[in-house]
Amino acid sequence: MSALRQLGSSSDGISSASVSKAMFETIARNILLERTDRTLELYEGSGSSWRLTKSGTPGNIGSFEDILFANNDMQDSPVIVALFPVFRESQLYVGLSFLDMTNRKLGLAEFPEDSRFTNVESALVALGCKECLIPADCEKSIDLDPLQNAIRNCNVLLTERKKADFKSRDLAQDLGRIIRGSVEPVSDLLSQFDYAVVALGALLSYAELLADDTNYGNYTIEKYNLNCYMRLDSAAVRALNIAEGKTDMNKNFSLFGLMNRTCTVGMGKRLLNRWLKQPLLDVNEINNRLDMVQAIVENPELRQGLRQQLKRISDIDRLTHSLRKKSANLQPVVKLYQSCSRVSYIKGILQQYNGQFSTLIRTKFLDPLEAWMTENRFGRFASLVETAIDLDQLDNGEYRISPLYSSDLAVLKDELSVVEDHINNLHMHTASDLDLSVDKHLKLEKGPFGHVFRISKKEEQKVRKKLTSNYIIIETRKDGVKFTSPKLKKLGDQYQALFSEYTSCQKKVVDDVVNVSGTFSEVFENFAVVLSELDVLQSFADLATSCPVPYVRPDITASDEGDIILQSSRHPCLEAQDSVNFIPNDCTLVRGKSWFQIITGPNMGGKSTFIRQVGVNVLMAQVGSFVPCDQASISVRDCIFARVGAGDCQLRGVSTFMQEMLETASILKGATDKSLIIIDELGRGTSTYDGFGLAWAICEHLVEVTRAPTLFATHFHELTALAHRNDDEHLHVSDVGISNYHVGAHIDPSSRKLTMLYKVEPGACDQSFGIHVAEFANFPEAVVALAKSKAAELEDFSTTPTFSEDSKDEVGSKRKRVFSPDDVTRGAARARLFLDEMAALPIHEMDGSKTMEIASKLKADLLKDAADNPWLQQFL
Repeated sequence: MSALRQLGSSSDGISSASVSKAMFETIARNILLERTDRTLELYEGSGSSWRLTKSGTPGNIGSFEDILFANNDMQDSPVIVALFPVFRESQLYVGLSFLDMTNRKLGLAEFPEDSRFTNVESALVALGCKECLIPADCEKSIDLDPLQNAIRNCNVLLTERKKADFKSRDLAQDLGRIIRGSVEPVSDLLSQFDYAVVALGALLSYAELLADDTNYGNYTIEKYNLNCYMRLDSAAVRALNIAEGKTDMNKNFSLFGLMNRTCTVGMGKRLLNRWLKQPLLDVNEINNRLDMVQAIVENPELRQGLRQQLKRISDIDRLTHSLRKKSANLQPVVKLYQSCSRVSYIKGILQQYNGQFSTLIRTKFLDPLEAWMTENRFGRFASLVETAIDLDQLDNGEYRISPLYSSDLAVLKDELSVVEDHINNLHMHTASDLDLSVDKHLKLEKGPFGHVFRISKKEEQKVRKKLTSNYIIIETRKDGVKFTSPKLKKLGDQYQALFSEYTSCQKKVVDDVVNVSGTFSEVFENFAVVLSELDVLQSFADLATSCPVPYVRPDITASDEGDIILQSSRHPCLEAQDSVNFIPNDCTLVRGKSWFQIITGPNMGGKSTFIRQVGVNVLMAQVGSFVPCDQASISVRDCIFARVGAGDCQLRGVSTFMQEMLETASILKGATDKSLIIIDELGRGTSTYDGFGLAWAICEHLVEVTRAPTLFATHFHELTALAHRNDDEHLHVSDVGISNYHVGAHIDPSSRKLTMLYKVEPGACDQSFGIHVAEFANFPEAVVALAKSKAAELEDFSTTPTFSEDSKDEVGSKRKRVFSPDDVTRGAARARLFLDEMAALPIHEMDGSKTMEIASKLKADLLKDAADNPWLQQFL
C-alpha cells in the first residue's frame, strides 16, 4: 500500500491510499464480515467527479457478494433485524422483524420484554443477526441504553432510523409483490401482529427490496417463535465457545470449528452455524437427527459414500441467488446442473441402506429427492442444459451455447474448429522444431496474452539459442517461460475474433437460458435444504467416529422428567488439542439429590472446564449430535445461562464486576426450572464479604425460586454449608437437592508440591491452593513466603479461638484454628436456622410470656444441637 495522498487540490480534498485488488477484497471482508461495526461505500470516478456505485453493511452485503465470496466460502447468512419497542399497560413489548437476503426470507415476532431486553438478545443470537435497526426517537418511558448494550453484546451493527420509517401503510400490498404465492396468507399473517409490522415496514424501506425486480415473487415470510429453540444469550455463546474466534490458533478452539466436517461448499457450514445457535427443544425432532447420525455412524459405506458425493456439490443457494441477477452467465447454470446431477448418486447410496432407520431415511430424504428428480422438475432443467449448452467445452474452461441450438452459432463453431486445428498442428510443429515432446515439455495455454507456448526454465536453457532467434519471449516466471511466434499470434488473434463474435451471437440465447433456469429456483432450493441437512448430519457422524475416543448417542428426555447424567464426559474442544491427555469426569445432576452442585477446589484444578463441558455436552445433544461421553442421559433444557468470566468494557463505562452483575441479573430474571445454569467464581470483583453475601443470596434464590439444575464453581468454601440444608424440612428445598463436589489435588507431604488431579469428586474442599499456583507461576521465593505467613495469620483470625486461662486478650493476638471445616459448616447452618426461626416469630400477635416460652425452647434446642459442635459452642 502506498503512502497517503490527497484526492483533489482544493481545501475539501480527501486523503486516499492506493491498494491492490487483493488488498481491497481483504479490507471489504474485514469490514463487512468480521468487524461488523462499519459500513462500506464504493465510489467510481476521477478528479473531483465521483459517484456512489455500491454500498454495503454487515447485514446487507448483496452488492459486494461477488467480491467477498469470489475466493471464499460463505460461512454465514447475514441477517438484518428491525426492532420497535413500545410501552402498553405498564408492560414493555417489542415488535421484531428480520430479513435474510441470502435465503430470501422474512420473519415477524412479537413478545413482552424485561428491562434488560434478554429476549431480544436471545433472538439476535439465534438469528445470526449482523445489523439491527431501531427508531432514533422512542417513547420517553423506554430506556434504550440496555437495548443498545444487548445489541452490542452480540457484535451487531446498530443503525438508527427515523421513526417515520417505522410504518405499516401499504405493507400487505408491498409484500404481495415480493412474497411467493398469493397475497391472502400474507394479509392473514400480518393481522396477527401489532408492532412487528411496523418494524417490517422499516426493514423493507431500508433494504430497498421493492427497488429490485429480481426480488419479486422470490421471498417467503414466516412467524418466528422465540420458544422454538433453546435460548442462548451472548454470554453463553462466549462461555461455551460456540462461534469461531478471529484469533483462534486452530479450528478446534471453537465448537463450530470442531464440528465443521461438512463437504458441500458453504451450504453445510451455514446450516451448522444456524443449528449451533438454535438447539432443538422437541424430543422427537432431536431423536430424528440422532437416528440419522446413528445410521451413518454404524454404516461406514454410507458415511464414506455420502462424503465422496457431497464433496462434489457446489453452493446451490448462492448459485440460485446469482441466477436471479441480470448479470448472471452460464457458469451458475452449468454448476447447478452438475451439482444436482450428483443427487442420483446420493439417492443410490441412501437406497443401499437397509438398517433400522430405513423408514426415516426414506421419509426424510429419499422421497423428497425422488419427487424433485422427476421429468417435470429437474428433468426439464437437465434437458434444457443438455440441449442448449455445449458441455464438451467445459473441459477447456469455456461456457458456450451449443452450436446445435442455433444455425448462426453452428457456422461460427465450424470456423472456430478450423482455427483450433491449425493451432494444434502448429503446437506439434513447434515441438518438433524445438525437439520437445508435446504437452509434457511444450504446453499450449490460453490466458491474458491469448494462445501462448510454455516450457520450464530447465527446458528453456536447452533451446535458448533457437528460442531467441525464431520466437518471441513474453515473460519469464518461476513456473516457466511463455513465448509465442508470428504464426501462433496470427492464429490466436483469429480465434479471439471468432470467439468474440460467437460470444456476442450467443448473448441473447444465454440470457434466455439463464432466465428459464431461474424459474427452477424452487427445485434448487429444495435440493439445497435436503443436501445441506444431510451434509451436517454426516459431519456429526464423522466427528463421532474420528475422535480418539468415539462419541456416544445421548438418551433424551423431556424437560419436566429425567436427569442430566454424563458418565466420563469430556470437553470436545479441549480433548482435540495436541498434547492434551484429557481426564474425563462424571456429572450427575439428579433431581432431589444433586440438582444444585457447589464445586470447590484449587485454581487451575479444572472447575471451569468441568462446568463448561457439561453445558457443551447438553448443547451438542440438543443440536442432534453424539456427545463425548461413555454414556449420557439429558433432560432437555430450554435455555443455557452461563456466567463464567467477564472483562471490562471501558468504552461503555462497564467494569468487570458490573458486567458480572449484569450477566447474573439476566440469569435471575430469565432462568426457569427448565434451564441449565453455569456460574463460575461469582462475587470476586468486590470485597470478600460483599462477594460472599451476594454469592450466598444468589444461591438461595436459585435453589428456592428458580430451581434449575445448576453448577456453581466457587472459592467461597463457606457456601458448601448450603448442602446441609437438604435435610431441613423447614426450608422445603429437599426436592431440589444440593450437593458438594470438589476437584482433586494432591500435596506431597515432603516437598509440599501441588499436583492437580483434574478429577471431580463428592464432598467439599476447604482450601484454594492459590499460593501453590503462584509458585507454579515462578513467583519470587520471598513473595511466596510472605504470602503464606499473611494467609496463615488471616486464616487464624477468621476462626473462633480457644484460650488458655492465663492468656491475655490482646488486640491482634494470633489465634489458632482448632475446628474442622465440617464443624464450621454445620454450625453456621444451625446458627442461621436459629436466627431465621427467631426472626419469623409473630411477636406482635403474641403476649410476652408466650414469646419468652417459645424463644427459650428455640434456645434450648440450639444448645442441645451445639453439644457435639465445638464451633457452635464457642459461637454461643
